[in-house]
Amino acid sequence: MTEPCDLDAVAARRLIGAKKLAPTELLESCIGRIEAVNHAVNAIVACDFARARAAAVVADEAIARGDALPPLHGLPLGVKDLEPTAGLRTTWGSPLFRDHVPDTDQGAVARARAAGAIVLGKTNVPEFGLGANTRNLVYGPTGNPFNPRLSAAGSSGGSAVALATGMAPLATGSDTGGSLRNPAAFCGVVGFRPTPGLVANERRSIGESGLPVLGPMARTVSDLALLLGAMAGDDGRDMLSRTSTTMVAECDLAGLRVAITEDFGFAPTAREIRATFGAKLALFRHLFGRCDIATPDCSGADEAFAVLRAVGVLAAHSAKVRDYPELCGPNLHANIEEGLRYSAADVARAFVTQTAIYQRWQAFFSDYDVILSPAITISPRPWSELYPKEIDGKPTASYFHWLALAYAVTVVGHPALSLPVGLDQAGMPFGLQIVGPRNGDAKVLAAAAALERELAGDPRTCRPRPDLEALRRAPAIANMSDPG
Repeated sequence: MTEPCDLDAVAARRLIGAKKLAPTELLESCIGRIEAVNHAVNAIVACDFARARAAAVVADEAIARGDALPPLHGLPLGVKDLEPTAGLRTTWGSPLFRDHVPDTDQGAVARARAAGAIVLGKTNVPEFGLGANTRNLVYGPTGNPFNPRLSAAGSSGGSAVALATGMAPLATGSDTGGSLRNPAAFCGVVGFRPTPGLVANERRSIGESGLPVLGPMARTVSDLALLLGAMAGDDGRDMLSRTSTTMVAECDLAGLRVAITEDFGFAPTAREIRATFGAKLALFRHLFGRCDIATPDCSGADEAFAVLRAVGVLAAHSAKVRDYPELCGPNLHANIEEGLRYSAADVARAFVTQTAIYQRWQAFFSDYDVILSPAITISPRPWSELYPKEIDGKPTASYFHWLALAYAVTVVGHPALSLPVGLDQAGMPFGLQIVGPRNGDAKVLAAAAALERELAGDPRTCRPRPDLEALRRAPAIANMSDPG
């Protein structure tokens, strides 16, 4: 029998509206799942159960009165620990903020609460979200729900694991170099990087930079769109903020012109990921009207992303390293040192390169509706490995080079989604990246929803589920050794 916490968010909300599932019942089911398996994966790191229970009672009472119910009414929400939550500890994974309790919610969190969501806790992150391995000195590592000794990726790793294990039906995330898409791919859930500004982010350090975005995570595309509808919204504090009517429309896959790329011409994609990608495509490429092997020209993307990312890190964190060096981890120190090595000429060249890549992408999309690629270059490796230093025996150029499939898209600001498509050759979740045109958020969501429906009935391509019984019996991840 399906437990309430395992229901998709859309299904749970429908039952709540029909008075067949109480918000208190759904919340207790989620709390029960957290208590049963969180020790093995460490996804939820700061709990807000008392206030969540009080909010669920209020939600029950609104139903009993016959009030009009908002779209997320009674749905538990996990919030990434990079996003401030009023009255609930927010650490950014840093000892600097180990005991920090904000007075106000981040805007996207406030909008989700206003839409009826019930925040039940914070999800784990790497320090300040830097890096794609979810571990920090405040809470420790987060393990992959399919094998807790392996990485959940990051930086939204805690959110992805909470979703995969049924701790919450919805969760927030953010994405610069794939921080939504990478953990979604590693954990078998859906993560969406929207067009910059669609989900307003008033805490953006560089107002005109579209590299970092906030976005939704869920177990299905429909659930993700439900949360996106609540998180999106105009906010004058964000220079990129804009209004939108993005929604999941119907999509005829047979009418899509699809470009297929294993590597965007430069990403160090592992042999086994290339093989899995080809095998998966063979099962469904016939669904599309046209399917070509093609990629936009991404020449210079590595350098442009490295420099522009470093500028963002400097803007957000240089004062912390200067004033409190002993409380900042080695990864943060290394990022600041890298940023300080770049000159104004380097930054100018990065902006020029970014613009040239963007213009080439626009020409490319005159011939295609979406691009399909693997979401991430490798299968999950142990979380004790801070980052992959080599792929197929070749050294990676930097600690984020293995994220190139994701940041190829980040550089140009196009929307992209990671959709779970069965397992890879190692028996771990495989994520398919669906990239849309400029401002094509609705097109990406519609294509992903249509493809998800087509693939759901095939065990080779449906969303994989972790072994919850194995997680219940697993040792606490806090007791695992960390040779790294």
